[in-house]
Amino acid sequence: MPSTETTRSEPLQEPLKALLGGNTAKVMSEHLGLRTVGDLLHHYPRRYAERGELTRLAELPLDEHVTVVARVHDARVHKFNRGKGQRLEVTLTDGSGRLQIVFFGRSVHFHQRQLLPGKRGMFAGKVGVFNRKLQLSHPDYKLLDEDSDQQAVEQFAGALLPLYPACKQLSSWSIEQSVGMVLNALQATDWRGLTDPLPDALREQRGLVDLPEAFEKIHRPRSKADIAEARDRLKWDEAFVLQVALARRRAKETELPAVPRRPVSGGLLDAFDARLPFTLTEGQREVSREIFADLATEHPMHRLLQGEVGSGKTMVALRAMLATVDAGGQAAMLAPTEVLAQQHHRSITEMMGELAEGGMLGGAEQGTKVVLLTGSMGAAARRRALLDLATGEAGIVVGTHALIEDKVTFHDLGLVVVDEQHRFGVEQRDALRSKGKQPPHLLVMTATPIPRTVAMTVFGDLETSVLDQLPAGRSPIATHVVPVRDKPHFLARAWERVREETEAGHQTYVVCPRIGDLDDEPGAPAKGAGGRRRPAENPENPENAEETEEAAGLLAEAPDEGADSEEKRPPLAVLDIAEQLASGPLAGLRVEPLHGRMQPEAKDEVMRRFAAGEVDVLVATTVIEVGVNVPNATGMVIMDADRFGVSQLHQLRGRVGRGSAPGLCLLVTDMPQESPARARLEAVAATLDGFELSRIDLEQRREGDVLGQAQSGVRSSLRMLAVIEDEEVIAEARDEATALVAADPELEQHPELRTALDALLDEEREEYLDKG
Repeated sequence: MPSTETTRSEPLQEPLKALLGGNTAKVMSEHLGLRTVGDLLHHYPRRYAERGELTRLAELPLDEHVTVVARVHDARVHKFNRGKGQRLEVTLTDGSGRLQIVFFGRSVHFHQRQLLPGKRGMFAGKVGVFNRKLQLSHPDYKLLDEDSDQQAVEQFAGALLPLYPACKQLSSWSIEQSVGMVLNALQATDWRGLTDPLPDALREQRGLVDLPEAFEKIHRPRSKADIAEARDRLKWDEAFVLQVALARRRAKETELPAVPRRPVSGGLLDAFDARLPFTLTEGQREVSREIFADLATEHPMHRLLQGEVGSGKTMVALRAMLATVDAGGQAAMLAPTEVLAQQHHRSITEMMGELAEGGMLGGAEQGTKVVLLTGSMGAAARRRALLDLATGEAGIVVGTHALIEDKVTFHDLGLVVVDEQHRFGVEQRDALRSKGKQPPHLLVMTATPIPRTVAMTVFGDLETSVLDQLPAGRSPIATHVVPVRDKPHFLARAWERVREETEAGHQTYVVCPRIGDLDDEPGAPAKGAGGRRRPAENPENPENAEETEEAAGLLAEAPDEGADSEEKRPPLAVLDIAEQLASGPLAGLRVEPLHGRMQPEAKDEVMRRFAAGEVDVLVATTVIEVGVNVPNATGMVIMDADRFGVSQLHQLRGRVGRGSAPGLCLLVTDMPQESPARARLEAVAATLDGFELSRIDLEQRREGDVLGQAQSGVRSSLRMLAVIEDEEVIAEARDEATALVAADPELEQHPELRTALDALLDEEREEYLDKG
């Protein structure tokens, strides 16, 4: 497991510089986050190459550092800049595809003498694209010459060659050499002082190899069976130690006092249910029963409510809040934006009617007061709301981050509801929960959980309720990827579809990642020579822009021949696209922009007119992601869709199909078909299930750190375990960990396990885990 400073006798805690020398240790620390012997031994190979195996070049990930095994097909020197410059272009092949490597400057002829056709070797570098060809620029390489270097060939013959996650400063085979030195040093001392976190009985029962053997087999395997045995053991290490940490936290939570909040017969909840003009769905009733059971316990509820946009999550949450008020407590709903907070407040007061006017003239006898608290409220309204919360006159408050401020006090906070939980950090949620006299119950709601949330549900640390029924009156949404790189004419067809929606009496959103007016935006890239703007870097878009005129002129032009191939065009902008659409493919339609830099009154006016049907096409940023409800809007075109995350795309898509007419969402991208970004978009197009999308997102991006510290730049605690793929291992480890902690809460009989936990859970992670 990843380690922190514990005891000097533990060999995995030894600093790397003691074994590898200062320079190598410094590079590993600064560029790979590897500081101790344990860190390096848990830096596992990404995959293994076999002698005779040819790596599939067709599957190389763009914009990532890779190591490939391939043969030189040809090598040619090209002159440029009127003969003053030269570059060596070498074509590698593996039977499935080709890869170009390129060298510039004085080293050209040296590399030309080395890289002769037919030579086989390992090549490491960052995958880029130039002239639509995959390319490594100035890669590091090591030749495997069957004729002149027989010893090197024999070294690889019959063995599996580990290929490690590497960096520009340190190649895969350099890491392999360092791992070998560390393993040899530990073997020389017979692994003296090593603590094994798995209890012997558990290891023997599961048929798992011991820890030294697992390290040897994962880094220096003689067969694929060695790798499988090592992986089985190391996965169990991660799953079991994490589950012990979580089991101890769950045990502590059951000891935390919380006030049971049981619904009262004939109270506010019953009065509310009686005035509903519709019948709750079976899903809503079932989820409510789960929540009410949690609220009735004497320790804090910690539950995730996952449901599609409009599936009735707010109704379920409101009934939980009313039950809390019936039981003498107060409930707070935390929303990420003022727009959404205002919408929730409005919809809750409308649904409750006179029940939301407790203590007011005309209010119901068993009613309560529902207040709104946001940062932009006037001083008088704010003082009144704060007083209502402090005295307990307001049973329900809906607000933004303003709820977290120190001056906000509650009479008796019993339930915290967090909407769109992916918009809030653990610290923010915890700050609101700390306002209760005793820990309040917590309900978090989302349409698309973030990967860490999915990981926590897989680990069994977050109880989950799912609303999977499409509410009455909602229509399905068809989603399609518009790949302008492969099929530029598809974009022209997209604008035709927008016209068709308008002619049918409907409206469309066009979403862009950026506002526009590049020179005025914070961090805007400077203009290049001749007034051309230098394209902005964007980590989510690993491609150069090589667009075509057929794409309706709405995607940037390709860089000039000879331009820096690392440069990328800036994301498409609302102001530019709105102007181009209004004068081009959507001429004659009522097209208007909407973005966050507009004055609040101007934004409200544009949204009012769009809602009233006075605007045909709204070109906007993600300001429309939440809190916007226009049932007549049936179409959405998301430009540069690859620049958005899965959760955002799913949220945006939820803005259409809210009425009786079916919705259409088009995801426009210039990413090549083999790119991870394109695969992400195809996944979004393939399903409307938000939880399934989060699982896909988790498989692609990993989970972040389940224990929280990777959120602030430190490596994840999961190196071998894949949360989705290894669900069964995680579940079995939970059962074992729960039983062990129940029998030995302080781990007095398991000192090695306690040592492993101390290494895993430093003070910061322990605090993060306690907050949940």
